Amino acid sequence: MSLISIKHLFGLQNTPKNDIEEILQTAFKFREVLDRPIKKVPSLKGKNVLSLFFENSTRTKMSFDLAAKRLSADVTSFSKGTSSLNKGESFKDTVQNIHSMKIDCIIIRHSSPGSCINLTNYVDATIINGGDGFHEHPTQALLDALTIRNRKKKIQGLKIAICGDILHSRVARSNIYLLTMLGAEVNIVAPSNLMPKEIEK
Repeated sequence: MSLISIKHLFGLQNTPKNDIEEILQTAFKFREVLDRPIKKVPSLKGKNVLSLFFENSTRTKMSFDLAAKRLSADVTSFSKGTSSLNKGESFKDTVQNIHSMKIDCIIIRHSSPGSCINLTNYVDATIINGGDGFHEHPTQALLDALTIRNRKKKIQGLKIAICGDILHSRVARSNIYLLTMLGAEVNIVAPSNLMPKEIEK
């Protein structure tokens, strides 16, 4: 039985810390699967997972598809370039057609902030945000936190600097929310024109 209280993963800013810890602890357990001769477990057997990518992506999409397959899910991929969106079909129509396929989980990547939340108006599936505009990219930040814990054995009390284009980085935003929640001292380094106004000092 899952100990996670949330159904969807839209972002990390408002995700309960207990849920974050449960996700990270579960990820540590599944990390061991990668060292086995057969890198597959039946955790999602019988579940249908859809990669719904409206932005071009190689690494993120492949990572999600491979993870779902290693958990024994049936994986379907959506490509904007070959879809009926190019013939004028609306986002709503496309999603409702997908919903009729009885999908259990949808990973969505879209250029519009909040697109993952909008998706819940049309489907009952669990939604995972694979990046929405400049808003958040929660799974990448979770992976970063997992890597830091693996190397440093902790996050609480660490001093961490995030450098670069913070204004346009959804990964940076998710990392700021997550690492701060987990007790790190997060420092932001960026030119003033690449610093979000809400965190500029």
